[in-house]
Amino acid sequence: MAVNLLGNSDIDARVILNVGGTRFETLKSTLKKLPATRLSKLTEQLSYYDPILNEYFFDRHPGVFSQILNYYRTGKLHYPLNVCGPLFEDELSYWGLQREDVEPCCWMTYTKHRSTAETLSILDSLELDTVRSSKQEVLKKFGWDDNYDYAQGRLPKYKKMMMIIWQIFEEPRSSTVAKVVTVISIFFILVSILSFVLQTLSMFRITEIDFINVYINKTTTDRTPTLNRQQVHPTFDIVEWICNSWFIFEIVMRFIVSPNKKEFCKSTLNIIDFLATFWFYFTWALIKLNVNDNEALDLLSTIRIMRLFKLFNHHPGLKVIITSMQYSSSVLWLLIFFVLIAVAVFASLIYYAERMTKNPDNMFTSIPDALWFNMITMSTIGYGDYYPKTMLGMLVGAVSTVAGVLIIDLPMPIIVETFANFYTHLRARSKLPKTRRKIGPAELTVKKRTPISAIDHGQNLKLLGQTTTTTTTKSSMFGSKTMINNNLMSSMA
Repeated sequence: MAVNLLGNSDIDARVILNVGGTRFETLKSTLKKLPATRLSKLTEQLSYYDPILNEYFFDRHPGVFSQILNYYRTGKLHYPLNVCGPLFEDELSYWGLQREDVEPCCWMTYTKHRSTAETLSILDSLELDTVRSSKQEVLKKFGWDDNYDYAQGRLPKYKKMMMIIWQIFEEPRSSTVAKVVTVISIFFILVSILSFVLQTLSMFRITEIDFINVYINKTTTDRTPTLNRQQVHPTFDIVEWICNSWFIFEIVMRFIVSPNKKEFCKSTLNIIDFLATFWFYFTWALIKLNVNDNEALDLLSTIRIMRLFKLFNHHPGLKVIITSMQYSSSVLWLLIFFVLIAVAVFASLIYYAERMTKNPDNMFTSIPDALWFNMITMSTIGYGDYYPKTMLGMLVGAVSTVAGVLIIDLPMPIIVETFANFYTHLRARSKLPKTRRKIGPAELTVKKRTPISAIDHGQNLKLLGQTTTTTTTKSSMFGSKTMINNNLMSSMA
């Protein structure tokens, strides 16, 4: 037991703490400032007390402990910049402290790792870096992992085929066949959209002309050509039939091998794909039924352009853009809210500013006209169809322009930072190894050391204790083996 040579009370005695090889020295009274923590309950009967060196040893991070010990001394807990957030949280939990004790000046830096963890969890849910799922992962997706026979590889042939086809269509980088199918799918999507765009050009449309007899006088007639209608070149119909045949084949195959039919039908991209394919066959049937009013139907045919969103499944960066927009939805809605308020305020101001002058050339005859003017002005478009003509109206218009730029541009860095955060972590994850070494728990047991009992002339420290050594001797007598344990007692030199 340590001897207090200066005669101070036990509460004022100094304590030596060895944390990760770094020695810290403080007073017991300092450690008593925070009750119900690990350091406030130090006793010499604990297993991590070393009576020979008269210190407490903790195999923990010394850099974090310096801030924790400073918290006992000053009552202020600061975040060390040379450690990661989860490590700091683990150390706080070990020493019995709360994360809410971190000072406000360090709180933003400390909580930054939580947003990082949330970003990584979102990227995990998107499965952007998945090249090929393992057999166990595919079985889990299909819900067959609970079946022992299936887990051992004894699957029926049709279920094996379902797994193979599912990986071909849903995991573009899983195999060579999957890559070929992906290239074919992208090719037909681009060809279908290109066909939809080019068939609107007049050079690719066939004009039908009818001739009618026009009476010039009572006895003379003349044939006059009249425009009947324009039709798309037949080549585009052939291209559309080929493309939509592939689309219907693809969506049917994906539906058949889908692990969850309900989730498949609820997917936005699958709904777009189904509606675009269905609308092609629907309009074709109407044309065959001689339904001439196709202008409204052609407007709904623009849903085929939405097939471009299917490319998001093949490029991780496109998925990150959509995810960033969804993650920043609260900021976007706040932006829209403030823009609408500013438009309404400045529209009222410019309407009454122009009305006060009683100018006969006033363009703002109503507040809706002023709303349209402020909308295109604050968004810096400026068509020029409406504009103020009085000095006061011009002043209000100038102020609305500056306010629009500020309101729209201020939230933009938040959205850009969100996308940069997602994309940076995506690129970092792509460079990580797929398998990492795992560290198992320690198996060694630390024994408490024997205390100091005597001092020999102030030079050599002698130990008084009993050491037991087990020696195993093998001997053979009458064809049998006997184990002999010898206990040797150590004495003072």
